Amino acid sequence: MDPKAKKLEEKIAKAHLGGGQKRIDKQHHKNKLTARERIHYLLDEGSFEEMGLLVTHRTTDFDMEKQQFLGDGVITGYGTIDGRLIYIFAQDFTVFGGSLSETHAEKICKIMDAAIKVGVPCIGLNDSGGARIQEGVRSLGGYADIFYRNVQASGVIPQISAIMGPCAGGAVYSPAMTDFTLMVENTSYMFVTGPNVVKTVTNEEVTAEELGGATTHSTKSGVTHITSANDIDCLDDIKKLLSYLPQNNTKITKSLPFTLQDETREILEKIVPDNANKPYDMHHVISGIIDDDSFYEIHKDYAENIIVGFARLGGRSIGIIANQPLFLAGVLDVNSSKKAARFTRFCDCFNIPLLVLVDVPGFLPGTDQEWNGIITNGAKLLYALSEATVPRITLITRKAYGGAYDVMNSKHIGADMNFAWPSAEIAVMGAKGASEIIFKREIQAAENPAEKLAEKESEYAEKFANPYRAAERGFIDEVIQPKTTRRKLLKAFSMLEDKEVIKPNRKHGNIPL
Repeated sequence: MDPKAKKLEEKIAKAHLGGGQKRIDKQHHKNKLTARERIHYLLDEGSFEEMGLLVTHRTTDFDMEKQQFLGDGVITGYGTIDGRLIYIFAQDFTVFGGSLSETHAEKICKIMDAAIKVGVPCIGLNDSGGARIQEGVRSLGGYADIFYRNVQASGVIPQISAIMGPCAGGAVYSPAMTDFTLMVENTSYMFVTGPNVVKTVTNEEVTAEELGGATTHSTKSGVTHITSANDIDCLDDIKKLLSYLPQNNTKITKSLPFTLQDETREILEKIVPDNANKPYDMHHVISGIIDDDSFYEIHKDYAENIIVGFARLGGRSIGIIANQPLFLAGVLDVNSSKKAARFTRFCDCFNIPLLVLVDVPGFLPGTDQEWNGIITNGAKLLYALSEATVPRITLITRKAYGGAYDVMNSKHIGADMNFAWPSAEIAVMGAKGASEIIFKREIQAAENPAEKLAEKESEYAEKFANPYRAAERGFIDEVIQPKTTRRKLLKAFSMLEDKEVIKPNRKHGNIPL
């Protein structure tokens, strides 16, 4: 072999070894794939083209010039997933613990810039101990360069972050600004300050898993959208998530083949109980409407009183927001409002139509909610839906009370089509509470106040605990039989396919953050 060609082959082989076989074995011992293994599993076979393979750091302090690894701890490039072009970076924990240096950051910034120019998704596989402390402010500057690009890419191309190991300090802010964050159970964690710092400052004893593990962030903080059992499941989740998304904000998601048939779904007739206070699982309504087995839930274990996720309807990708009567009776609270608002804004960024399923008794009362800003957080969902210009359809299955009726994609805030089932109740509040206020004196003066209350409750319910007053006003476009719902939605979304909205000329609105 020609000596020059041989030298190149040797460099490539050395780069592919990362931090060396011992560190690769250590990664495997932790039930983690290496950065290269993750890329090759995620991307179509043979499609990955690496950029920056021979990059090394430029640090000479602390004898760092004696420790040089080709690639400098991050693998970057482009390839395809199910035939779709994407850009990707994967931090290599076998090299300096995946720590971010100035050149490491430059490599990531290069592929982010390219992804924006080409208009394709950017995926980051994070596995890093944080900033490389030997470089001081240069590594911090590298993080800021990445953060800036996250913001420039936001709403332009889908950005997906998978946390597949440690992610601490400044490193956490890039995933937080991307569209979706995935974490791996038991092997990944995220926090601004680690357990040792927490103990020093607050004297709290906490493990890394308790402080910032996948379970913590998927149930308590809502930082992570999807948790996976292991690296392979996480990469499969990225593939599945990507299948519902377009390449960029000027495209729409590719539709799957679909032929309209008899779309009657009798099962929808039996889901909502006759007793208005009895819960039911809104997942059953979703399953009865969408294409078979197409629902992919986001934020599944966080703010469970509202459901958000992607599905297909007639082969088209849609976003679904639905109150969940099984949890807190489906009320809106601080966390559910934030969860639904964030999902709404993502779908609107990337031309994904929205279906809103409503069974909401109102906003959750209490000092905890008021002190934690239910007013501004509830307003986030109201703002997000009011601002959205994608096709928006609402179906009220049962309760739609008070201000929550307005917020949940009502006709008044720009919904395109509003349907209701005959079981829908649209009113300021429930019949009992309303009767106690409206007929207070009459009830107090009655010989049998309890009997009088029941009588007045029935009277109020007859007038308002139905969808017909709203339909008379045009606030509901059509009251439909549950079994016809799927067909009605298929036709309505098809009708709205070419919807366009001309927005006022402004720099941007001021969402109540």
